[in-house]
Amino acid sequence: MQTTDKLYLVFEYLDLDLKRYLDGTRSPLEAELIRSYMKQLIEALAYLHSHRILHRDLKPQNLLVDKEGHIKLADFGLSRSFSLPTRTYTHEVVTVWYRAPELLLGARMYCTGIDIWSLGCVMAEMFTKRAIFPGDSEIDQLYKIFKILGTPSEGVWEGISHFPEYTKAFPKWNLIDMNEIINFHSRKKRHF
Repeated sequence: MQTTDKLYLVFEYLDLDLKRYLDGTRSPLEAELIRSYMKQLIEALAYLHSHRILHRDLKPQNLLVDKEGHIKLADFGLSRSFSLPTRTYTHEVVTVWYRAPELLLGARMYCTGIDIWSLGCVMAEMFTKRAIFPGDSEIDQLYKIFKILGTPSEGVWEGISHFPEYTKAFPKWNLIDMNEIINFHSRKKRHF
């Protein structure tokens, strides 16, 4: 609904958010449910991005679920429209645990990749029931990412040295096999 000076978003009711759902289950989610949730979320993001909207705050608390296996994006408070070429935005969006490395490195021009990164972090959390990168500050967050994915260089990420917060003095970590961190198999040994 829209009035002359305000816009109201009205959503259907869903039982709870993904964070509360994960906290309320004893074991990690089944691979089939994760697959279904991810399909729905990718379709939702594709819809937003095709309409030139960045969500900018994807996290389990902003994903609503119901008992029928539906999951929906919520909380569009930080969402912005984007254009190509991209314009300058603040880099202080997205809860730090789900924030893309380019944002942590001070990027002010960014696009849909920040939502995709956040969604990947959410997917990892669905498998493990815990945040994959639980940093307590921006630099701690970067280090947690680098410790698992390796410290990026120009050879791996062209243009990284141009980010305002990048330094060659970052500690050097090597890539860790994600299978050591996340069990991508259900109890039935089916691959995701």
